[in-house]
Amino acid sequence: MNGVTIVYGEDEGGEEIEELTEQGSNRDTIFQHNLTNGTPTNRKGASTNPTGKYTNLKAKGKLFFRCNFENGNLDAARETVPQAEWDLEIRGDTNNSKYRVWFYFAVSNVKNKQVCIFNVINFSKGRSLYREGMTPLVRSTKRTHWQRIPSRNSFYYKSPKHKMNYVLSFIFEFDNEDEEYFFAYSFPYTYSDLQKYLYQIESRKLSFCKRELLCKTILQRRVDLLVIGKDPRGTRNSLSQIESRRGERRRVVFVSARVHPGESPASYMCHGLIEFLLSSTPLAQLLRKHITFMIVPMLNPDGVFLGNYRTAFCGLDLNRQ
Repeated sequence: MNGVTIVYGEDEGGEEIEELTEQGSNRDTIFQHNLTNGTPTNRKGASTNPTGKYTNLKAKGKLFFRCNFENGNLDAARETVPQAEWDLEIRGDTNNSKYRVWFYFAVSNVKNKQVCIFNVINFSKGRSLYREGMTPLVRSTKRTHWQRIPSRNSFYYKSPKHKMNYVLSFIFEFDNEDEEYFFAYSFPYTYSDLQKYLYQIESRKLSFCKRELLCKTILQRRVDLLVIGKDPRGTRNSLSQIESRRGERRRVVFVSARVHPGESPASYMCHGLIEFLLSSTPLAQLLRKHITFMIVPMLNPDGVFLGNYRTAFCGLDLNRQ
């Protein structure tokens, strides 16, 4: 969750202005940086509210970008047409900058009816579902349901302006200057989302479901294991000891998700599978009677939390180890 470098076209004196955001404990600090002499100074009148949204900026329409929240990712934003077009750069994965695909950032200080073009210019690979018609997502502080940018307003193409790299360009019209808007590569599903869900399951005290701590990550986040079945004794017993009442060895199905943090749809698939297996439908009951399901819903929680696309905190692709 690094800060975002924001480069505006020109200030009142005709000089290019760069703003650097840095994360503190609960608040950001904003600096104004004159690119001519390289001297940073505190920006007068800029302050934050508890949500992290900036107030008292000079004028509406001078966009402010941030990604200082769980799963956020944006490295830089450069204004190429004043108050109308921006080139955006994704931050590479932690300790492995060659992976740059996932983005998730917020935009504030907009003005009503402001139309902007956002160009994501530094994807690390060209193959993408954006080539097949997928579009990025948007929500706002008051409208929390994610919606896709209409396909007529989203384009994925090789850009002559950017050394023929693949660029995602999308057009968006802001309609409420009092809201903060969030844009994402795909539907976010965070580590906190999972922990809240697992807590809800645990609080139901189901006889056929057990939550266990499989291990902790380098950054001390939980890697959880759900054991679902007629005898959910879990990892403290060997698989050969998970038996039915008749003494027959039970079949075991192992499921894992989110080894790659940027593949957030996997979490929704896993969430749906768990919901089904815990349900009272006849098929779910039959499966629980004959099969033990061992499910690791998030294999790479550090990478998910940090907003990485493919790797863990250490910079390694866990699917290649």
